[in-house]
Amino acid sequence: MVEKIIIVSPRGFCAGVTRSIKVVDDTLALFGAPVYIKHAIVHNKTVIKDLENKGAIIVEDINEIPEGSVVIFSAHGSPPKHFEQAKKRNLKLIDATCPLVTKVHFEIIKAVQAGQQPIYIGHQGHVEAEGVIGEAENIKVPIVETIEDVEKLELNLKNNQKIIILTQTTFNVDKIKKIIKKIKTKFKNVIEPADKDICYATTNRQKAIAKLAKEVDLVLVVGSKISSNSNRLVEVAKESGSEAKLLDSVEEIKDDWLKGVKTVGLSAGASAPEYKVQEIIKYFMDKGAKQKKLVGVEENMKFSEPVELKKMRAKVSTLDE
Repeated sequence: MVEKIIIVSPRGFCAGVTRSIKVVDDTLALFGAPVYIKHAIVHNKTVIKDLENKGAIIVEDINEIPEGSVVIFSAHGSPPKHFEQAKKRNLKLIDATCPLVTKVHFEIIKAVQAGQQPIYIGHQGHVEAEGVIGEAENIKVPIVETIEDVEKLELNLKNNQKIIILTQTTFNVDKIKKIIKKIKTKFKNVIEPADKDICYATTNRQKAIAKLAKEVDLVLVVGSKISSNSNRLVEVAKESGSEAKLLDSVEEIKDDWLKGVKTVGLSAGASAPEYKVQEIIKYFMDKGAKQKKLVGVEENMKFSEPVELKKMRAKVSTLDE
């Protein structure tokens, strides 16, 4: 029987996710439904369903969007060719890319202009990786996920050409350190960006869950299977010595998970809504478990809304006068 549930913070929505969801809500309020979103605005099943119920339509292909419609580009970032496609279709575009992802886009553009060879540490096929690498269409940018990938990596470098390391913002922090070390061992002239690419929220949540895992028998992470940062939390919890499960909602909890478990830890990925966390807390407390809190770093990051949305709101306001 579960006797205690420890809820860790920080958890759940980061500043980039909060901003992205607000962008969709504000755009719906401004223009009405439907509003199109290129790719899921964030990687969470619950959030997407909630937004679709309000009138958002998720598409993967820009050509599916009727000409002249309003479209929001997701928080994960997009390659330049998608912006060109939107322009050709005369779409009213709002770019909700997380500013921390945009920073990596600027870094790879600057690296290419400087004649450097980028290596990207991230997950093959992830939309964030595709957006960043899309900024460097004229050169081959390898994606590495493991030390083994680095061992197999061959680069056709020019004389004394510098290598710059860029990373997916939601990658496993400890694994990145090991991969960077391996890259530096294998290649010369390796430089890193002045600012590390890993998102502050990713770092904070991974540190917190590593601490949590040492105090519990089982860690539950609220988040979707398609969420990179949520999967990394499960990964870190297991590496820190606890069993861990990923779930979208309380309904997914299985009795088998709780056999022999006295203390459960609870966290949430950066795109997971807090009300889903609260439902799980209530589930255990209704069964007699006591609640405890584990507090890590306090977060107060906020991002301003996209400039395109500001301009559209001002234009609509002028027309209404």
